[in-house]
Amino acid sequence: MAVFSGLAEKLQGTFKKLKGKGKLTETDVKQAMREVRLALLEADVNYKVVKNFVSKVQERAVGQEVFQSLTPGQQVIKIVNDELTQLMGGTQSSINLSSKPPTVVMMVGLQGAGKTTSAGKLAKVMKKQGRRPLLVAGDIYRPAAIKQLQILGEQIEIPVFAMGDKQNPVNIAKAALEHAKVHGNDLIIIDTAGRLHVDEKLMKELENIKANVQPTEILLVVDAMTGQDAVNVAEMFNEQLGLTGVVLTKLDGDTRGGAALSVKAVTGCPVKYVGLGEKLDALEAFHPDRMASRILGMGDVLSLIEKAQDNFDEEKAKELEKKIRQQQFTLEDFLDQLQQMKSMGPMEDILSMLPGVGNAKELKNLQVDEKELVRTEAIIQSMTDEERKKPEIINGSRKKRIATGSGTRVQDVNRILKQFAQAKKLMRQFAGADQSKLAKKMSKKSKKGGLGLPFFR
Repeated sequence: MAVFSGLAEKLQGTFKKLKGKGKLTETDVKQAMREVRLALLEADVNYKVVKNFVSKVQERAVGQEVFQSLTPGQQVIKIVNDELTQLMGGTQSSINLSSKPPTVVMMVGLQGAGKTTSAGKLAKVMKKQGRRPLLVAGDIYRPAAIKQLQILGEQIEIPVFAMGDKQNPVNIAKAALEHAKVHGNDLIIIDTAGRLHVDEKLMKELENIKANVQPTEILLVVDAMTGQDAVNVAEMFNEQLGLTGVVLTKLDGDTRGGAALSVKAVTGCPVKYVGLGEKLDALEAFHPDRMASRILGMGDVLSLIEKAQDNFDEEKAKELEKKIRQQQFTLEDFLDQLQQMKSMGPMEDILSMLPGVGNAKELKNLQVDEKELVRTEAIIQSMTDEERKKPEIINGSRKKRIATGSGTRVQDVNRILKQFAQAKKLMRQFAGADQSKLAKKMSKKSKKGGLGLPFFR
């Protein structure tokens, strides 16, 4: 994930120096805190937020729990992790559901922040959780806003309530509420109009919608790439409407991430969701503790497990485990695993969730190549069923045919066959080996690019 990569690299560099020292002095801690302050300011975190954060960390870091610890460097990192988590909200804040359905969610914000897309993404998330959402086209001003929402609704198979662009948005919201009650929709997500900047007319309209439908949630959608501007916009909307939460979009495109670190401290509103890409499933619940852990290079194994559970077929996983134990792993299984990994998202994002592989330098050393994965897919798909099951029968003429069919070279086919053999060998070891010894071996192999996986160069 690109978000926080610059900040993560600087903080991890600072704490690496601390961990290298046996005992810490107050001077060591103060020097580290100066570097932390600078790193946070460069990440576009609000100045007052930085000042308070550094003050809290320093106060705890020069106490007895650190200086009398056997691992003082680790203790300082734990303190920073705790305070970062608190800064971003402490715990995950989910959608509040009304005790008397339907739950009404108003999506508000400026033009271009990604309100309409976020409304669709949120509807998809809630549908997965067993809700019956209804999307409401309340933006009657922006050309094609209604059509955009209707297309999104078709893609995610969620109904869209629209009354055209001639009706008053307040009347549309009220009619949608009645429609939901009749049709059994227990969640309404209203896509409201935005402006290029906060103005009286926009706020008056939003206040009228709020007064008439009494939403359970008012979520502000802001573009994380605008940094402190996003926090300022959040302050203004919160003063006028009383926000219940924030959705930060384009978090994957911002290496600074200051808005994510500042918005809760400045407005008191929790970040509930973050947008991490264009795809309709690229909206994730925001977990402050997991994000803090990733920033400090401790990984985010829980999110990785959740991602895997969403994308991996449980029956297929059991079948694969059986095949590995019986040494019947084929190129078909290899291809299936690659396709399931692809569905989890970019490899950099997946690897960044692993402890110790959180910063840009580590990922750069691993040299992840997504195109290589696509080439591998093409090569295996150009093989016959028999060749996938028995790669040992692939001779020179077969390699030429496979290379031609996949638009690659014979050398590429040879490399994939070699990688498959390495993966098969690794899986045989995994089936019976001492897991701690195997983990060390895998770590060494990954640094040398020898894991037998086609996305490492």
